Amino acid sequence: MRVGLTGGIGSGKSEVARRLTALGALVIDYDQLAHEVVAAGTPGLAAVVHAFGPTVLGPDGALDRAALAATVFADDGRRQTLNEIVHPLVRERAAALAAAAPADAVVVHDIPLLVENGLAPAFDAVVVVLSGTEVRVRRLVEQRGMSEPAARARMAAQASDADRLTAATHVLMNDGPLADLDSAVDALWADLRQYVAGR
Repeated sequence: MRVGLTGGIGSGKSEVARRLTALGALVIDYDQLAHEVVAAGTPGLAAVVHAFGPTVLGPDGALDRAALAATVFADDGRRQTLNEIVHPLVRERAAALAAAAPADAVVVHDIPLLVENGLAPAFDAVVVVLSGTEVRVRRLVEQRGMSEPAARARMAAQASDADRLTAATHVLMNDGPLADLDSAVDALWADLRQYVAGR
């Protein structure tokens, strides 16, 4: 079973992924893969250097993410070039990991920009984690050290909750205590396992 997992920054998506992993899901973290495919010595890093020049490398030969960000995030064309390098490599690696999973596995693809990139139709189920705007802002300020304006800007740059809900087959609300979220994930897991058993 292929499950897409998404949610806006500060929603608690990472906590849901952690809980699903503990319950037995194979979680494929696309942010982690995006780091792996441009690690030192990879063809992905070579392609990034070819596109943007050696100034995006640190003294150790690894990708200098701050330098790359300064190069691409002010320029839509350069950001698109980076995406055209990284996204196919991430998809290829994710497909390989999913293909190696047992036939009865619940494979969860943790994709922050699932809705923005129109990926929902590729999954048997799409789980969206939602939290209120002010709850998310508070988490980003308190837990990640962002300024309030930076937190709001990051949130505004992502899909709206309405757009996410359009893609969702399952919605997890995360405005309360962690124990409540864990209970909701446990119930979700039971639903997913039942779906797999009935196929």
